[in-house]
Amino acid sequence: MEYIIEMLNITKEFPGIVANDDITLQLKKGEIHALLGENGAGKSTLMSVLFGMYQPEKGVIKKNGQEVKINDPNDANALGIGMVHQHFKLVHNFTVLQNIILGVETTKNGILKMGEAREKIIALSEKYGLMVDPEAKVEDITVGMQQRVEILKMLYRDNEILIFDEPTAVLTPQEIEELMKIMKGLAAEGKSILFITHKLNEIKAVADRCTVLRKGKYIGTIDVASTSKEEMSEMMVGRKVDLTVQKKPIEPGNVVLEVKNMTVKSKHHSKNAVNNVSFQVRKGEIVCIAGIDGNGQSELVYGLTGLLQVESGEIFINGQNITKESIRKRNLDGLSHIPEDRHKDGLILDYNLTENLILKNYFKPGFQKGSFINFKKSREYAEKLIQQFDIRSGQGTKTMVRSMSGGNQQKAIIARELDLDPEILIAVQPTRGLDVGAIEYIHKQLIEKRDEGKAVLLVSLELDEVMNVSDRILVIYEGELVADVDPKEITMNELGLYMAGSKRNEVTA
Repeated sequence: MEYIIEMLNITKEFPGIVANDDITLQLKKGEIHALLGENGAGKSTLMSVLFGMYQPEKGVIKKNGQEVKINDPNDANALGIGMVHQHFKLVHNFTVLQNIILGVETTKNGILKMGEAREKIIALSEKYGLMVDPEAKVEDITVGMQQRVEILKMLYRDNEILIFDEPTAVLTPQEIEELMKIMKGLAAEGKSILFITHKLNEIKAVADRCTVLRKGKYIGTIDVASTSKEEMSEMMVGRKVDLTVQKKPIEPGNVVLEVKNMTVKSKHHSKNAVNNVSFQVRKGEIVCIAGIDGNGQSELVYGLTGLLQVESGEIFINGQNITKESIRKRNLDGLSHIPEDRHKDGLILDYNLTENLILKNYFKPGFQKGSFINFKKSREYAEKLIQQFDIRSGQGTKTMVRSMSGGNQQKAIIARELDLDPEILIAVQPTRGLDVGAIEYIHKQLIEKRDEGKAVLLVSLELDEVMNVSDRILVIYEGELVADVDPKEITMNELGLYMAGSKRNEVTA
């Protein structure tokens, strides 16, 4: 029997949208099979059907040639199918051990038997190189470690078919390399892996075959080794995509954002998250803050945007001191912010698209009627942005933002923030979890702002993005700026050394 899992002619519909339109996917035993497609192409939906979270309207699923019915995730688990979701499903105030055994606890006379579980978990983590402390609380460990907990959950349940939904969206370059090693190790042990992604480098690095979806339809299945990245991206987007960033030399003008000796306390421990940092961003330049996740870049941005109080130091926009100003006042002074966590700080998920697009404008005269919001005007404004930024959703302006794909949620935030025509745009991980077509689009938008003479502060963990998009790179390490370098004069490896703290140069403010 050649295929361990076959999904044949699967169709799944939601209001206003056919998410999967007659899709067939066949997984061989022991292979890593990538599922590639743009945001909203139907990849997560297809995997959620396999995991029993959705029931398809048409089509059958076979395991080892036998037709099976998967009504819910418990059925999937019983068939040996496990899934690591894009947004992890962990209980934050439980330990690693408690999270792994949740739902499959061993009890004796009604009492939890933790000893055997702990031994099995330690054995699994040693076998697959997934070192995690079983006693650590999930809320205290890094995102990369949380993902390992999710992988251990699948292994603990003896799953043999492992689904990874965008597993690298939240990881640092080093963690991504680790994960790739782990995946190869799992496949070598005979596990079969389905790997949802839109990062072509990763498919090249680990996958044997790749199935491409576009707008809910099946485009084809290819052999990864013999297909170029350009060919894959064209299958995925339906047109040629420019994988390099085109931009003209910069002509920086006056200083727009100036930060002097800024210190921000850490939320988690007594150390300062940002320590005495000074830098400037001028008109017409993109300055990128590069670093490994967790080195203070989040707190730096929270301090600039007003989400966290600054302990000491000053922040100026166009010479005006905004250190003590409210978030709204900062926005009105010309600061726009694309936040790193789009669900927590970027959108109100249970509001519709119109309401999310006017969040920073609704109190302005054009959006008021008497002392109420003028919804007709607001809808027209939202429709303009939906067209302009190609935001795709099932029911247009009325769509609940929660139901949109991650990439389209991101486009909505970018549309809202760029339309404010900011003096300084702070973009944090603006392409996190996006496909090549959307990334190309967002990079163009950032460069367009820069060429209009705006100042852009980009915070990114993606080294390719850092090197290609920025005009100047500031490296942050343990809350301090350790380098101020020109991307044209530095190699990826050198940048990596600065990021790991093993090299520093004097930063000129």
